[in-house]
Amino acid sequence: MGATSSERPEGLLTLEELTARVGMSVRNVRFYTTKALVPPPIRHGRSGYYSDDHVARLELVRELQGHGFTLAAIERYVAAVPDDASPEQIALHRTMLAPWQAEATEQMSRAELETRAGRTLSDDDLDLLAALGILRRRGSSAEVTPTQLTVGLGLLDLGFPTAAAESAAEVYARHGRQIAEELNDLFRTQVWPAYKEAGASAERIREVVERIKPLSISSLVAAYEAAMDESRREEIEARAARAQPSLGDPPGPATA
Repeated sequence: MGATSSERPEGLLTLEELTARVGMSVRNVRFYTTKALVPPPIRHGRSGYYSDDHVARLELVRELQGHGFTLAAIERYVAAVPDDASPEQIALHRTMLAPWQAEATEQMSRAELETRAGRTLSDDDLDLLAALGILRRRGSSAEVTPTQLTVGLGLLDLGFPTAAAESAAEVYARHGRQIAEELNDLFRTQVWPAYKEAGASAERIREVVERIKPLSISSLVAAYEAAMDESRREEIEARAARAQPSLGDPPGPATA
């Protein structure tokens, strides 16, 4: 017979309480334990109990599932989280996984998408919309960002090349990954230690990250716009310099 509530170590949860807390079945919790995605229960007599660490790691697994990670990808991700990571540190991992700018999407069949677009869409049209990140194919349907659909249709009308959209997506992905890695490093080495020293809770850290997300996005947009303006100015100056004869050039033919 299991230990009674009076014998339970303070602050620990039973398996039933854990499953209610994280919204998972007993079967799933045990499966993730066998996969070493969460540590085994804490033994107390003949009973097993669970701590805030178990809660945090199971919530991280659920977050990764929600983002479409395969089991193998979840195992790789969790393996990179230190064994001695605190629940607050794991909560920070979860917060950083959440979308930085939520764009509402709708699941549409091709017919529904064409109705929304007000036109018939060829396979090439769908390829361009996909390359622009406006839709993602999901079998016979597509996940569409309605707020961007008008922009995509306008680019279809202008004959925007799909290859250019695909190349631009590669640029965004490459530099976006670099930015994400550097921001993650910044949070790990500067933001997290400051709040840890101040004794901040996991909820407090999540709130900080959620609040800074829109500011980070606007800062990235502003930096991109400034860089594009600077790049244009430099290109114009370079063209003007190439068009001007240097001091050593002979004078051109006299004009009438």
